[in-house]
Amino acid sequence: MDTQELHRGRLFDHIQLVVRDLPASQAFYTAVLASLNVPLGGTGDGYFWADELFVSAADSPAALGQLTGRHHLAFQAQDVAMVQAFHQAALAHGGQDNGPPGERAYHPGYYAAFVLDPDGNNIEAVYHGQATRSAGSVRITF
Repeated sequence: MDTQELHRGRLFDHIQLVVRDLPASQAFYTAVLASLNVPLGGTGDGYFWADELFVSAADSPAALGQLTGRHHLAFQAQDVAMVQAFHQAALAHGGQDNGPPGERAYHPGYYAAFVLDPDGNNIEAVYHGQATRSAGSVRITF
């Protein structure tokens, strides 16, 4: 195994989505993640990944032949403009609007947009307002 470096430290360790049409999902997620400055981490036979997100076809070994169903996944955005760029990228790459960019009542400053990905998963980009982080991420090398 080659040495790899990951940056962790957000809310979840990882999520796997099992999708019907891997090329359509890869086009969608490549575009929306690019709008959030998150590069695609890699691809393989029947899957791709970026940071903590793994997306695979139903016939991949990890999926065991089953679609995962509808999920809600929220990506962090660095500002309001990034939320808007996410929404535009999603709609341009097969996503359906599920709540346009705007403030939500969850807490003051919660600015988000929601889209359905090609498999109907509810995908969100959220900016929580100005905040200070102790670190951008935790670097893990293995």
